[in-house]
Amino acid sequence: MTEHAHPHTSHPDTIKRLKRAEGHLRGIIAMIEAGRPCLDIAQQLHAVEKAVGQAKRTLIQDHLDHCLEDAVGSLPRAQRQSIDDFKEITKYL
Repeated sequence: MTEHAHPHTSHPDTIKRLKRAEGHLRGIIAMIEAGRPCLDIAQQLHAVEKAVGQAKRTLIQDHLDHCLEDAVGSLPRAQRQSIDDFKEITKYL
């Protein structure tokens, strides 16, 4: 895999979100080790799962909005529609 330094405006926010999720996950591990109720643990796991999922969606959308645009450049309107549709449908991933 080729590495490219490709920072986007959303990267700092994504990093903060993932670091918060990382700390939250450590807290969940402590909850399990302390014998906390499974319902509490499941709720916290759900929150971490949502946070990581949102970070993933933000990263993908940012990539599509910037990298895909750079790759395709300016296209005639007829060809542009399929790119715009593709970017729109990925919001439902």
